Amino acid sequence: MKDSFYDLGFTKLDTGRKERTGFGEVVFCHGKRNEFLKDIFSRLFEANGEVLGTRATQEQFELVKEILPQATYDSVSRIIKVQGEKKKLIGNIAVCTAGTADIPVAEESAQTAEFFGSYVERIFDVGVSGIHRLLSQTEKLEKANVVVAIAGMEGALASVVGGLVSVPVIAVPTSVGYGANLGGISALLSMINSCANGISVVNIDNGYGAGYIATQINRLAIGGSVKNQAGGK
Repeated sequence: MKDSFYDLGFTKLDTGRKERTGFGEVVFCHGKRNEFLKDIFSRLFEANGEVLGTRATQEQFELVKEILPQATYDSVSRIIKVQGEKKKLIGNIAVCTAGTADIPVAEESAQTAEFFGSYVERIFDVGVSGIHRLLSQTEKLEKANVVVAIAGMEGALASVVGGLVSVPVIAVPTSVGYGANLGGISALLSMINSCANGISVVNIDNGYGAGYIATQINRLAIGGSVKNQAGGK
């Protein structure tokens, strides 16, 4: 473990994380000072040859692009990506949303999984208020190694998906909804109390966490260890 981190004074970058876990350190951009952010991205790219940044603003992207011109930004997911060679995407992860308003969280999940080398099937706007829309996607759901179910309001999507598929379901409550949604707490509690089997729940609006876990499951589902499939090339 010696020398497995890089001490910049204001932060200690975990440069040995990819070797230990199969995933390099990811940058949570929100709240970071500009000069810190640029240094972090530069050092991580130097160590890993790629960097993923979440919850980033357009302004932060422009700063990163000054030092890493190949950086790209998606304003929906608020993700910054700095990558080298295009990866061969492996396996199959289905990312579903109950509504269109849940897509920013879904894109954070999907693009995280894709950055780490997983193939993602997007299935958007299939909430329970029109359940025939979800049922029309059953074939796609059945092909997935893991399903990410993203919903606000009452969060019922995860329970319904859990009753349809034979693979793990990662439920993501979102803060989408009216007053009694309580910023996603109502969806969170519904998902935690689901009667469907095989459902795990991440934090409110945590698309990144769902994409990360989904990639771990996806790698294991196609055989081998999480670490050995880290490259996905």
